[in-house]
Amino acid sequence: MASRPDDPKPYYDAHVFCCTNVRPPGHTRGCCAEKGAVKLRDHMKARAKELGLDGVRVNIAGCLDRCELGPTLVIYPEGVWYSYRTTADIDEILSTHLRDGGRVKRLILQPEQKLPDKAASG
Repeated sequence: MASRPDDPKPYYDAHVFCCTNVRPPGHTRGCCAEKGAVKLRDHMKARAKELGLDGVRVNIAGCLDRCELGPTLVIYPEGVWYSYRTTADIDEILSTHLRDGGRVKRLILQPEQKLPDKAASG
């Protein structure tokens, strides 16, 4: 959705939502929390502050509905989705995307990366 001329200026330059959703053990879809998302999100928040990324807000999000591909995060206003596994991945997203305005292509999730049939997994 495009912004309109009468919309206010965004409060943040970038807003990062990191899924930290928890599902019961053994759930068919898994969850980002069991893949280390909380610790990785905490690292991202601390590193963003260390890097002086004042216009960037890093938040915890509930389920972003791409659990099997996670942990996942999405950065707005661009709407770019990433899957990440390590603090090195987080550091690369911070420096390349949020500081320098580029993209970490190897970690980007594409819209066509579909999930299994949700009706079967609930």
